[in-house]
Amino acid sequence: MSAVAASNPASREQIWAALSSQQGGRQSSSGIEEAQNRFLKLLTTQLKNQDPLNPLDNAELTSQLAQISTVNGIEKLNALVEKLYASLGKNQAMQAAALINRGVLAPGDRLVLGEGGKGYAGLELAEAADSVKVTIKDAHGITLRTLELGPQEAGLVTFTWDGTTDAGQPAASGVYRFLVEATKEGRTLSAQALAYGMVEAVGQEKDALRVQVAGLGSFSLDEIRQIF
Repeated sequence: MSAVAASNPASREQIWAALSSQQGGRQSSSGIEEAQNRFLKLLTTQLKNQDPLNPLDNAELTSQLAQISTVNGIEKLNALVEKLYASLGKNQAMQAAALINRGVLAPGDRLVLGEGGKGYAGLELAEAADSVKVTIKDAHGITLRTLELGPQEAGLVTFTWDGTTDAGQPAASGVYRFLVEATKEGRTLSAQALAYGMVEAVGQEKDALRVQVAGLGSFSLDEIRQIF
């Protein structure tokens, strides 16, 4: 009676070696198919040469089949995620394009007093404040107007400057700067100054959408705090 050569179940290292055709990178669809073929060839050879007195364990076989299914499933999931990401990118670009010629609030301390004699800006508080004060200065750093906004809740706060100075005189149209001071129970709070500007253009920079705001610069969509 001829002897039958025994074959041990394929090790985890052998299975993953059969599945991995590209080191350090994601496999292509053809790479996955080749890996599956190598795996099935390895498994078929193992089944043909198994010891009848010590056959391949069903649990081990199931585990090995599950591994190839998992890798294939991950590849399909990656492809699906890429499609969703591309779709989201297109939707985001369309939404961003709709911002052109719209007014927005973005980080900055620039305050423009228009021909109509009014200036618009805002601020963002990390937490509720007992007192919020805005100081408006000219190009020389001279204080022209102080606005007492009183207690404010956490979040976005907008304000309007009527264009008059503390002395009651009308300020000239132009660009000014403003400072924000927020306090609570005697301690200073974090407050982000937000400038108002018109969106001029939307573009792609380093795989990310950027919004160009007149007089303020370029911002990511996440940095736009409010749209008017």
